Amino acid sequence: MNNQTFLRHIKNQQNHWWFQSRKKILHQIISGINLKRFIYSLDFGSGSGVNIDMLQKYGNVDIHEKNKVARLNIKKNYNIKKIYKSLNFKKGYYDLILIADVLEHVEKPEKLLIILKKSLKKNGHILITVPAYQFLFSNKDITLKHYRRYELKTLKKIISNFKIIKISYFNTLLFIPLAILILINKTLKRDFINDAETTPHFIINKLLYYIFSCESFLLKYFNFPFGMSIYTLVKK
Repeated sequence: MNNQTFLRHIKNQQNHWWFQSRKKILHQIISGINLKRFIYSLDFGSGSGVNIDMLQKYGNVDIHEKNKVARLNIKKNYNIKKIYKSLNFKKGYYDLILIADVLEHVEKPEKLLIILKKSLKKNGHILITVPAYQFLFSNKDITLKHYRRYELKTLKKIISNFKIIKISYFNTLLFIPLAILILINKTLKRDFINDAETTPHFIINKLLYYIFSCESFLLKYFNFPFGMSIYTLVKK
């Protein structure tokens, strides 16, 4: 992603319904893992750092982020001791790795996951989220430098060397209106990223947050058959 995108994320992440709802869902998934009282985690592709404070509730957090603007923001606003720019991680070190909406930016995600698997402790977990459905690939994805969007079967293929604990679509309750908006903008060949990633009016923002974030409760009990995104929790 370019610097403008990171600056927009930094400006909007603390209030935008999508960032905060996704964080709540990730928190719920992680809390369901039988973790030790203090763990070592890696936020891979941390971006603007929206998930750091949530991960720090579980223990020590290291960061991987290639973008300089994002790294400077993280150094300024978060207490992080180790920030990686390269893939030179300690082997067998992490209890948990979070890869939140990153794999779509990676040309060969299978190779990346092989590297990250080596950095996990025995029985360590990786939590992954990705955008769903290639038919929704639009100018927004191009601007964000996505290689692809995912189906369940394509995601399962690249995590075949792991034990799958959970896998499900999510952002399901808002799927129909969001998909319609994307398809309209795609037909018009319109780049709508600023509209999508800028925090909307307070009332609309709150409404979207409550709708999306309630999935954190629903996902405890069943998997969704479709959605704007997919998550999977895998184990070494």
